[in-house]
Amino acid sequence: MDWLLLISAGLLEVIGVIGIKRVAQKNNVTNNIILIGGFIVSFQLLVRAMETIPLATAYAVWTGIGTVGAAVVGMLFFKEPRGWLRIGCIIGVIFSVAGLKLAG
Repeated sequence: MDWLLLISAGLLEVIGVIGIKRVAQKNNVTNNIILIGGFIVSFQLLVRAMETIPLATAYAVWTGIGTVGAAVVGMLFFKEPRGWLRIGCIIGVIFSVAGLKLAG
């Protein structure tokens, strides 16, 4: 259950980052709600998950999901670069987070 909370927290962090991008494009109430709401719920789920998941593992997974998710969303929806180096780095983040999980 705590892993589901942690994965959900990471996905909601991506929602918060989408909110940041949207606020940068147009600062309105809806975009601020997406930004603030995404991060508040994300942090709450992260706190709950960390009751049983070790700090380093939980934080690495949470930030990894957020980093990879934000990069992918940026490429798919905000016309950000899609170069091979960028994609390789995304894959590197995934392997790094998996490695931390396996090591801890």
